[in-house]
Amino acid sequence: MDLRSWYDAYWQEKGDRVDRSRLYQLASHVVAGERLLALDSGNGVLGAILRERGYQVYATDLSGVACRLSRDKGLLSVQVDLDAGGIPFATGSFDIVVSDSGLEHRFFVDPVLDEIQRVLRPGGQFLLLLPNIGHWWVRWNLLRGHFPIARNTPTDFTHLRHFTLGDTRRMLEQRGFRVVRVDGVASLWVWQMYPRYFRQFPLNRVYPWLARRYPSLFGRDFILDARKG
Repeated sequence: MDLRSWYDAYWQEKGDRVDRSRLYQLASHVVAGERLLALDSGNGVLGAILRERGYQVYATDLSGVACRLSRDKGLLSVQVDLDAGGIPFATGSFDIVVSDSGLEHRFFVDPVLDEIQRVLRPGGQFLLLLPNIGHWWVRWNLLRGHFPIARNTPTDFTHLRHFTLGDTRRMLEQRGFRVVRVDGVASLWVWQMYPRYFRQFPLNRVYPWLARRYPSLFGRDFILDARKG
């Protein structure tokens, strides 16, 4: 399968449609710094948010269409297949690396994490968001003997790898990262997981709090904020 062509068509159709509330939540964790690398930057909306906040944002993506969308927003975007090679930047060249819903689409996760560790300066921030395969909706379906494949959920058909918060945290700590904060994203708009009443008061107020307080169970996605040791 030609993944570049597939993702070119995906981003051509999707354009700038994205869950911006999730991106603003992720961006709220970014610390002070100058040079920032956004891996698997997609349409570049997150990078544009960070660029507007004063960061010098570099971006990578497998898709040429995604790279064009990022460049149109002023990002310094490079087309690269992370499964085929490393990150094309020098060792210790970034203050911050952000990976937003990217590693689950990789064939080879360990080499990418090693490369992230390499391009970060000592003490630099690695901000990672991943879909949470430990979400209660997935657990409930597994208890029923069913593994659902559903769009916009942690079991989306485009995901090649699946992650829990605990396992991901251990993967980072094994590489010398120190996790300083954990967060969770509810994404109540995902109707495949949440019945309609989840988007009505009072659940639309209570559930996002639960997702942030207990991300490994209630978050559709979890966020790990780590520092290079």
